[in-house]
Amino acid sequence: MEIGSRIKERRSALGISQDELASRVYVSRQTISSWENDKTYPDVQSLLLLSEIFGTSVDSLIKGDVDTMTKTIEKDALTFKRLGFVMLVFLLLMIAALVWLSAQLVVWDWPAEQTVPTVVLAVTLWGVAMFAATWAERIKKEHDLVTYHEILAFQMGEPIDRDTEKGRRERLIPRWMKVIRTIGLTLLAAAIGAFIGYNGAALMNALFR
Repeated sequence: MEIGSRIKERRSALGISQDELASRVYVSRQTISSWENDKTYPDVQSLLLLSEIFGTSVDSLIKGDVDTMTKTIEKDALTFKRLGFVMLVFLLLMIAALVWLSAQLVVWDWPAEQTVPTVVLAVTLWGVAMFAATWAERIKKEHDLVTYHEILAFQMGEPIDRDTEKGRRERLIPRWMKVIRTIGLTLLAAAIGAFIGYNGAALMNALFR
């Protein structure tokens, strides 16, 4: 693959920094660095913007790299879809495990030590879901996807429009704030699961009493 070196050469020839190029292509500086080091590849929309900035054609940028780029992006998009499915399924299974755990404690009044296998199962299911979520987040970061519409376009193999008000606003959020938000959403999901589990068990207790 030579597209990374072509991007770097043309950027250097214009005398612009990675930060400046990133702002003109509506991606992060890390994304430009990934492109130049052939870790990831530009999507169709980014290639069009790059060709305009460099005053060259898309063909001259990608040349013989198009097949490899297409296969890599399609593979990442398919992996992203599968990870989303895995995350959803295992979160639902975790909620079911929490409902079962609450039933053991509330309905049948089991001793805590007898519920340990169910607790382990719920934690394992949650761990698999979080592993899938972390992997998906890495793909999002590699392809600089920050909004739902960008993610959807990526999954469908369509051009990604990053020049939107929501996309620009999202990219201005500091990384530490995104980390806090992710942790908060994870804790919220766990709290919702526990709430559903407890109230589901209480309902079962009322029905079968």
